[in-house]
Amino acid sequence: MDDDLPASEAAPEPTVVTIDETLTSERLDRYLTTKLPHISRGGIQRLMREGCILVDGKPAKPTQHPAAGQTVEVIWPVARELEAKPEDLPLDILFEDDDLIVVNKPAGMPTHPGHGHEDGTLVNALLHHCAGSLSGIGGVVRPGIVHRLDLDTTGCLVAAKNDVAHLGLTAQFKEREVAKRYHAIVCGRLANNEGAIDAPIARHPVHRKLMAVQPGASRNARTSWRVLEHLTKSTLVEATLHTGRTHQIRVHFRHIGFPLAGDALYGTKATAQLANDTGLRVGRQMLHARLLAFTHPRSSERLTFEAAWPSDFERVLDELRSAKTNS
Repeated sequence: MDDDLPASEAAPEPTVVTIDETLTSERLDRYLTTKLPHISRGGIQRLMREGCILVDGKPAKPTQHPAAGQTVEVIWPVARELEAKPEDLPLDILFEDDDLIVVNKPAGMPTHPGHGHEDGTLVNALLHHCAGSLSGIGGVVRPGIVHRLDLDTTGCLVAAKNDVAHLGLTAQFKEREVAKRYHAIVCGRLANNEGAIDAPIARHPVHRKLMAVQPGASRNARTSWRVLEHLTKSTLVEATLHTGRTHQIRVHFRHIGFPLAGDALYGTKATAQLANDTGLRVGRQMLHARLLAFTHPRSSERLTFEAAWPSDFERVLDELRSAKTNS
């Protein structure tokens, strides 16, 4: 099921929409995104394929046109929670004891199972490695998971082996007592050597699976940064998260005009321009969780971990250091 579809143990009551005007140039799936703004167009199309959207009692088609007087009924399916299975997958372990485990997550590995990623995740690997000893607070899909990294973001991630550790770590994340520093390669050369971005982030008003800076949004977001190295048509920066919004670094650097190199969601044009200028091809967003520091929830010892750059990150850096521009 799509992440943006309602999820509950019992199916909610159907939603009924009455179409008040005929729109011969509008597709029904697109029209319904205006009436159901919490559901993406892809989610609506999925519901249509499963026969969960009816127009005057008949299964709807994405391409049909809204007509005045029609009644659209959306039948919400019962959410099916996946149960993660142990898998013998390699792990780069930075630290482990009876309470928690810190790993260097590779690119291409989802943190936990979800739609389209039911296996091959960090959770699957942790269930095998820890022989089932992960906290249960995250449920059967996210056992032990206290925070997450995007699919193609690499670096430090901590998971809890028991509920005491989980609650202790969660409290630290909530109170912003966890230090999180990232290394990123952004498109363009930043003029200043350091700075901060204070801009609230919320769900994109049209593209529901994207985030965007939304002035006036209730959830503030702050990222501070400093330049580590100026590169050809690009910059290596260290970013410190002071809040933990979805896609925060990626959205903030796009907001100031310096999207992350290789970011397929927020930096396609800038990445294409970088490739045109330097001949460099970047296969994923260049974002790495370099440092993670927190207080051990049982011993109260302050712990700090650093993860080395992955090989593709180093390759991109080396090529940008030596690249000659085509312009």
